[in-house]
Amino acid sequence: MKRVVVGLSGGVDSSVAAYLLKEQGYEVIGMFMKNWHDTVGVLQGDCPFDDDRNFAEMVARKLKIPFEYVDLSDEYRKRVVDYMFDEYAKGRTPNPDILCNREIKFDAFMKAALSLNVDYVATGHYCRKEEIVVNGKTYYRLLAGLDPNKDQSYFLCQLNQSQLEKALFPIGHLQKPEVRRIAAELNLASADRKDSQGICFVGKVDLPVFLQQKLTAKSGNIIEVDKNYYTNITNPSSDDLSALAKPITYNQKDGEVIGKHQGAQFFTIGQRKGLNIGGKAEPMFVISTDIESNIVYTGMGQEHPGLFRKGLFINSSEVHWVRPDRALKNGESIELLARIRYRQPLQEATLHCRENGIYIIFKNPQRGVTAGQFAAWYDNDELIGSGVIAE
Repeated sequence: MKRVVVGLSGGVDSSVAAYLLKEQGYEVIGMFMKNWHDTVGVLQGDCPFDDDRNFAEMVARKLKIPFEYVDLSDEYRKRVVDYMFDEYAKGRTPNPDILCNREIKFDAFMKAALSLNVDYVATGHYCRKEEIVVNGKTYYRLLAGLDPNKDQSYFLCQLNQSQLEKALFPIGHLQKPEVRRIAAELNLASADRKDSQGICFVGKVDLPVFLQQKLTAKSGNIIEVDKNYYTNITNPSSDDLSALAKPITYNQKDGEVIGKHQGAQFFTIGQRKGLNIGGKAEPMFVISTDIESNIVYTGMGQEHPGLFRKGLFINSSEVHWVRPDRALKNGESIELLARIRYRQPLQEATLHCRENGIYIIFKNPQRGVTAGQFAAWYDNDELIGSGVIAE
């Protein structure tokens, strides 16, 4: 009998994953990981670690499976939270959920689970895995979940083949309502629990307060750039990849001061909340930040030209191929689908591999391309690679 550890989070998805694996004949062990203790900046009532372990234990008892506990808070702080602080300090916007999966769930946690002499490690992610043989070698395909509203393949875009080999995703073929129905019929304690939100294992936070643990608040100007500014900008040619992927940079003369902020590092491209600018015909959005000068540049309206870019660039050191056999060689290009954030509909794009990295040029300009975030690219419903947006 194959043995599997299920990462029991206390939520409904991992609970049903454990049940389905038991029904399929696996010897199932539930394991809960504690990754965070601090409450600084965490909104009251939104600390997911308060009750999660109790719910996970109740589910394990109900399913009559062994329950294990592991504290990975030191690894989480070093490999996820410290990375977050470092990225925000540079004026970039990291994605801690993707880092958490790569560094914690499918590395530190997976190692702890495999030490129990099991064959697989399962999670409640809405995605699927398949095997394919290419030139006599087996590769593992990471496929989108069948529920289009819950597909979480993007969050796993940094996994490698050795991690996928040991991973199981038991609910990837199900719709979320079906998962809740199964949990309700089994009277699982987690059946009606809300989905977790906010930073992985930390919860919903007041981001400036959370970041001020290490980043100092400092007053600076908010500058509005008028839409007419862009009439004098020459659009790059379609074969100038570097220009197409480069963000517009601004200086103080390109707009007028309309307010103050408490730190440019606390803002991200496309952000609306926190600017506290009133009296405008349309909402204001962040279009750029200058960390060195501590300036936040903004534009009025959701269709402001400063919010859109045709392309992006990923340094060669940050390019990751989930399917290494599909990796592009220098000079090659391929038409694929890509997204730059969770739940964004897949966008038509062309990947161009050059010696210094990969350029992704979209068929249509994309809103809110942000340095530090991850771009992931797909061939139909298979996620084949990803990388960190350079600027």
